[in-house]
Amino acid sequence: MAIQNKQEFERNSANYLEADRHTQTRIKIRIPKNLHDEPVISRLISQYGVTVNIAAALLSANQRDDGWFDLELRGTSSQIGSALTYLNELDLEIWSCSNPEQDGW
Repeated sequence: MAIQNKQEFERNSANYLEADRHTQTRIKIRIPKNLHDEPVISRLISQYGVTVNIAAALLSANQRDDGWFDLELRGTSSQIGSALTYLNELDLEIWSCSNPEQDGW
């Protein structure tokens, strides 16, 4: 029993450390014009605790077209995972998503 508990403890510790590991990922997203009034990028920062670097953006002032953003997200693996889940729940088009497991700091 002690060995099983030790193995379980080590596995849980490894999962916790992995979720707490700092990493970064680069994504490109399309925000449709019907979401221009929503603070999508602001929520990534305030609700999910990620640091967002906007590497490039295309957004018209008249809001007639979709917005296109090239973003670098930095944070823990769990923060980035939650942020990507949020973007998916908004049904945003996301592409060029690099693998956070390979993009460690």
